Amino acid sequence: MAIDRRKLLLYSSAAALRCLVFSAFPLLPDILTGRAEISTPVTSFKRLQEGLFLYTHNVSPYDGGVFYQAPLFLPLFALIPSSIFFPVTALLYILVDVFCADSIVRIAESGVARSSRLFSSPRKDNHWDSLAVGAAFLFNPFTIATCLARPTSVFSNGAILFAIAGAVDRRPAKSMLALALAAYLSLYPALLLPPLIILCHDQTVGADGSKPQLSATSIRLSSIFLGSLVWFMIVSYMLTGQSWEFLCSTYGVHLLLPDLTPNVGLWWYFFIEIFDSFRKFFLGVFWLHLLGYVGGLCFRLRTQPLLVLTTLIGIVAIFQPYPSISDASLYFACLSLYSHVFPLMRYTFFAMATILYATLLGPAFYYLWIYAGSGNANFFYAITLVWSLGLSIIVGECLFAVLRDEWEIERPEMKGKDGRRI
Repeated sequence: MAIDRRKLLLYSSAAALRCLVFSAFPLLPDILTGRAEISTPVTSFKRLQEGLFLYTHNVSPYDGGVFYQAPLFLPLFALIPSSIFFPVTALLYILVDVFCADSIVRIAESGVARSSRLFSSPRKDNHWDSLAVGAAFLFNPFTIATCLARPTSVFSNGAILFAIAGAVDRRPAKSMLALALAAYLSLYPALLLPPLIILCHDQTVGADGSKPQLSATSIRLSSIFLGSLVWFMIVSYMLTGQSWEFLCSTYGVHLLLPDLTPNVGLWWYFFIEIFDSFRKFFLGVFWLHLLGYVGGLCFRLRTQPLLVLTTLIGIVAIFQPYPSISDASLYFACLSLYSHVFPLMRYTFFAMATILYATLLGPAFYYLWIYAGSGNANFFYAITLVWSLGLSIIVGECLFAVLRDEWEIERPEMKGKDGRRI
């Protein structure tokens, strides 16, 4: 098989840059590992190391209320000798980043974002090259910082991208297996199941001359997803000494929010301030709010399932209990697939300025609160609201641009004109 030299150059350059930063600044990874913007209680590399220490000393890592990550990480990292733990883990995370980039390049090469089975954009010829999409992911500062901090969210992001790449490559079984792995690692990717099934269905219809019903495809692929998820659970049960206690620590922490460590999300401050008698009610409200987007987006954007996946990834990056910049970097990577509608966005400068503003001031406000003692929790929470506002504007602008693109097909005489509300 011929090697694409441009891809090889891109991947090797990104890997070399990460190797250079790891070697030139050996203390930087430990500094970034402790940052609230990158590491959360459910993805922190330091907490993984603590759980790994307990695991290797035959103590349940879930006893101390510190380790909230999937059991499969324990035997994986336990294989690495302690003498070379740092360079091997650095190399592992670099390889995962390259793997993610290759998946996003495959998605871009498929052209599904511009032309699907039921929709074809009139601007489909004005798009970024697939390698430019990969470079946008690999050289995104958020992606590089995430690689250096080594949170376990990198693995779930890679599984999500591989699942989407499998769907566009007409490999639905591999797609469902990858999504099951992502849901096993971090729970939230389970929200992507309905649009991913639709994407798999649209890609396979007519590919082999058959025309299966969406309902039949949904049942078959849902069975593969649930079967894979059960298999991961059984393996975890065996790894933890035939105990199910990992379920409460791994998934219960997402659902019940027992750890209120500050992060860039919207949940932690709200549940610190709320009265305990209202806690269960608002937990239900917050989760229903997050779940409510799935059905509406799948119904309205049925012709563009990849857009539904991209939008849900952005919404999860804003509204999940424990978000980080790793989730934002995944959304930006998927957003670059829709470069053909970027000219239709109205508030791009304002949105990017808001993101930049929050990125620069977030660490400063956190320092004033935690270390200098000259501020309080309102300082950091205020800047996380600005961060969420910026991401919300980008998600809304992407939806507006795509819907405007659809509308101009129905009303070609309005192309290039401003619509007025009546």
